[in-house]
Amino acid sequence: MARFIDIHPDNPQQRAVDQAVALIRDGGLIALPTDSGYALGAQLGAADALARIRSIRQVDDKHHFTLICHDFSQLGQFVHVDNAVFRSIKSATPGPYTFILPATREVPKRLMQAKKKTVGVRIPTHTVVRALVAELGEPLLTSTLILPGETEAMSDAWSVKEALEHEVEAVVDSGDVTPQPTTVVDFSDGVPEVVREGAGDPSLFA
Repeated sequence: MARFIDIHPDNPQQRAVDQAVALIRDGGLIALPTDSGYALGAQLGAADALARIRSIRQVDDKHHFTLICHDFSQLGQFVHVDNAVFRSIKSATPGPYTFILPATREVPKRLMQAKKKTVGVRIPTHTVVRALVAELGEPLLTSTLILPGETEAMSDAWSVKEALEHEVEAVVDSGDVTPQPTTVVDFSDGVPEVVREGAGDPSLFA
């Protein structure tokens, strides 16, 4: 049965953050609110949690997982970023963007897009997510919580708990969130290609 963890949206209680992070460190899978809707989150090396994400989402090895990072120092450990790309990304973060970049050796192969060896990364503005990642001390492996047959991310904790009661260890609640996809920019080839327009202004990468 999934635990329900209530975290204040503006001033996250350390005790509640610690509870969620302890579950992640123990290999658990949690559902958490982000600035683009609910997501599934786990530790990078948690193979069982990764398998459950794929099962819940019904995705294959072409699916791009997203590493939510706390800052650029952390992001730079997991993806290759040259100076030009760095400047472009720096100007748009934190913010509602996901960047697809070549993964470094720090990223487990099973998390990379199978053919291109890339992974998605982002630095969000959501206070609770940033608190969780800061306490975890490493990027959080995530996938937007869109159930099979749906087109939008889930948006409220109780609906998530009802749907995934036996699929996740915990559901984090910090209030309802608006499902608003990030703008996805692919830097796989060193130049920006906007592959999905979302909440972030795509003109920054035109």
